[in-house]
Amino acid sequence: MPAAREVPVQLTVNGARRAATVPARTLLVHFLRDHLRLTGTHVGCDTTQCGACTVALDGVAVKSCTVLAAQADGHEITTIEGLAIPGEGALDPVQQAFQDEHALQCGYCTPGMVMAIRQLIADHPNPAEDEVRHALSGNICRCTGYQNIVAAALRAAQPAAAQGATQPAADHAAEPPAGPAATQRAVANAAEPPVAESLHDNRTAGKREG
Repeated sequence: MPAAREVPVQLTVNGARRAATVPARTLLVHFLRDHLRLTGTHVGCDTTQCGACTVALDGVAVKSCTVLAAQADGHEITTIEGLAIPGEGALDPVQQAFQDEHALQCGYCTPGMVMAIRQLIADHPNPAEDEVRHALSGNICRCTGYQNIVAAALRAAQPAAAQGATQPAADHAAEPPAGPAATQRAVANAAEPPVAESLHDNRTAGKREG
């Protein structure tokens, strides 16, 4: 495919339909930052090591530096800008936990950390500390010892864990053991063409090498 070839891309970003014509080699992270001006998604390495570019694709966390914008055509993207409750100014629970625990210094890694932790809580509503640390192994913070970030993740998980504990036993019996993120993946995968199957392999948990 010639590098100069341009392709049309249409996708839903933070609930709004967006369309553009971009070079075929354009990465999703650059499409979000340069074409849509959603600069909360950061570029840290371009090699899927640092996790600063993490976004949600069809409800599943992916590293947008390893996804082409053309591959995201027809899909739904949520960035850090789309997490706050519209019209209310309320932060997402993970964002609020980061604020409460002061889980940042320079803030460059924070958007990716928040997106990764949201995925962790969706998959495991009551994670243990070692599970949090494992889930964040694909996200690098160059400022801190991670302690406050882990504390924020555990704090954000408390409401989800409490909600699960208060559900009637009959509800648990009727539901499959998979969490909501797994359900979203099953629905998304059923409708996705083969080219999109690799998108969900770029999960943030435990993907950092070396």
